Amino acid sequence: MLSRRDFLQVAAATAALMPGGWSQAFAQQKLTQADLLQFESVGNVTLVHITDLHGQLMPLLFREPSTNLGVGEAKGVVPHITGKALLDHYRIAPGSPSAYALTSDDFTALAKSYGKLGGLDRIATIVNAIRAERGDRVLLLDGGDTWQNSYTSMVTKGQDMVDCVKLLKPDAMTGHWEFTLGEARVKELVDSLDFPFLAQNIRDTEWNEPAFKASAMYDRGGARVAVIGQALPYTPIANPRWMIPNWSFGIREEDLQKQVETARKNGAQLVVLLSHNGFDLDRKLASRVGGIDVILTGHTHDALPDVVKVGKTLLVASGCHGKFVSRLDLDVRDGEVKGYRYKLIPVFSDVIAPEPQMAAAIQKIRAPHEKMLRETVGRADTLLYRRGNFNGTLDDVICEALLSERDAEIALSPGFRWGTSILPGQDITQEDIYNATAMTYPAAYRMTMTGARLKEILEDVADNLFNPDPYYQQGGDMVRVGGVSYTIDVGKAMGNRISDLKLLRTGKPLESNRDYTVTGWASVNEGTEGPPVWDVVMSHIRKKKIVAPQDSGHVRVLGG
Repeated sequence: MLSRRDFLQVAAATAALMPGGWSQAFAQQKLTQADLLQFESVGNVTLVHITDLHGQLMPLLFREPSTNLGVGEAKGVVPHITGKALLDHYRIAPGSPSAYALTSDDFTALAKSYGKLGGLDRIATIVNAIRAERGDRVLLLDGGDTWQNSYTSMVTKGQDMVDCVKLLKPDAMTGHWEFTLGEARVKELVDSLDFPFLAQNIRDTEWNEPAFKASAMYDRGGARVAVIGQALPYTPIANPRWMIPNWSFGIREEDLQKQVETARKNGAQLVVLLSHNGFDLDRKLASRVGGIDVILTGHTHDALPDVVKVGKTLLVASGCHGKFVSRLDLDVRDGEVKGYRYKLIPVFSDVIAPEPQMAAAIQKIRAPHEKMLRETVGRADTLLYRRGNFNGTLDDVICEALLSERDAEIALSPGFRWGTSILPGQDITQEDIYNATAMTYPAAYRMTMTGARLKEILEDVADNLFNPDPYYQQGGDMVRVGGVSYTIDVGKAMGNRISDLKLLRTGKPLESNRDYTVTGWASVNEGTEGPPVWDVVMSHIRKKKIVAPQDSGHVRVLGG
């Protein structure tokens, strides 16, 4: 139970539980670094968690989703509540720094008040402060999706992120988008790390032997701590299989249980799963695999200001793009967790001072590219954002660009959850476009596809997102579409969710046997041809000058 003094301190630090009756003026009081970092420590072990940086070295704007539907047992529970429902659930004051960081509500106005979040140099300041306070009690763990999806991470093949993250001195990491660098490059980078890359669920396909180290043991605060790594189980499906032909993935629940039991036999008093499974999958996993004390979850980009308990297991969701750093203090005694205290620290870049060594490293990496990255391509006339189960206005721009530049009837754009947000009236820079498109398989293809095949694709992606069994969910959002409209009933079974497909240009239903000209990008098929999608988008925006995508309104959602 928080004392009044604790309550006021935490409120000022934006991770607070603030009654809605308090004034917005109080919620928007000037923040300080001391406020943000204030924490009443407990116990003998501190876990610090970052995840899903997606190559972002710099602060940015990132709007959280207004729609994040859960299905089955996850319907209507965190992380599948957004906006006012989330604020009410955690008793966060509307208009407060927490409300801005955690929801899409009043995003444009609040972004002007509170500014950008993230920046690896600010994260370094937070990590250093925690280590200065807690000493040898700290474990810093990186949940993956770190090495890709910005311009500099793309052109350096992940080297920029590896070099900078090394300065943080993490104790371990796991991965997902890292594997899109290809098997040889991943091995090269992993071999260069001075900390372990953990993934108990990846096997060599020829010998069925572990491809990476499964776990590592640490002594922290007088306790033995086992950290087990779990990479995204569906990497060869969500991303190109041909890039990693010699590795097999999976949840490997039984193997994980054995890893936990082995760790306990070897003296582990605390067992931590460093996971890139996604929140719902990890919630189910926690109910089925015994002996895991903490799951540091990633992949689905959820940011929750409190832990979620499943039995005795604590689930921590630390957001994405460097917006947050999680701190979990644990009282580990007699082989179990006796108590804990948690804080999701928002990395307000105008409040947290940059750490000089990291700031210098970032500047050196970006210097050769800075002029190009800052070049203005056009201007946004409305808020451009990525996140949302079914559409984002930045994705609408990408679809419009594909339709126009590739002369097609229908556009498909993957439901990636990474990329920046751009405010109305703000210049759109080359860096903004790269932050939404930078990857190793960017070809913007153009092909013919029957109406029946398009429905199959939409049905397949919908099942990846809305299958009621989390073990069959791959994370991500629904594929974005341009040139067509459809209805989706998320509560129906595979093959029956998508209906009423229409070509927007004519208003007529799509014909199953008719061929349509379709364009898209990020095909997982080897040998896909076409210009890189960032060139397509930049060409379109330069011609338009001012970008104002129409309210999509072309996806009707039922059963949510």
